[in-house]
Amino acid sequence: MSVVCRSAVPEDVEALYELIEGYAAKGIMLPRSREALARTIDTFIVASDDERLIGCGSLCRLGSDLVEIRSLGIADGYKGQGIGSKLVDALIAEAKLQGIPKVMALTYESAFFQKNGFQIVDKEIFPEKVWTDCVNCPKQHCCDEIAVVRIIEPAQENEQLSFAQM
Repeated sequence: MSVVCRSAVPEDVEALYELIEGYAAKGIMLPRSREALARTIDTFIVASDDERLIGCGSLCRLGSDLVEIRSLGIADGYKGQGIGSKLVDALIAEAKLQGIPKVMALTYESAFFQKNGFQIVDKEIFPEKVWTDCVNCPKQHCCDEIAVVRIIEPAQENEQLSFAQM
């Protein structure tokens, strides 16, 4: 099986919706409407095999020096094969190209993120996140997610990264 990470396109909206909805139904990811996905399609990177979309993740800008990895998920039957790490690498590369030095996530899978170079931190150090999303979350006062962050170096002017290299 050959897995390719690439920028999402409008034709991916339905597959993204179904993948994210599966996680949201379990209470481990915030739901996203088809309309919201269509509006933010340019923030998503997807993983696909030869036949279908099998993973996704997006970057949400929270400030001039901070982005959040969100909606990171892998289709059933494809977990544990390194696809999540490929998606994180592609998202980190995108943040690097945008010159954003801090990448954070709220997760239930802190070991996965630590394996990918993130450190566990206190979520209160991200007021940008708290006031953007957490204020509307049903778990606002009893949040059980773990905050992680990774500091990256901005890309050099001559550095070009391609998702196909991931």
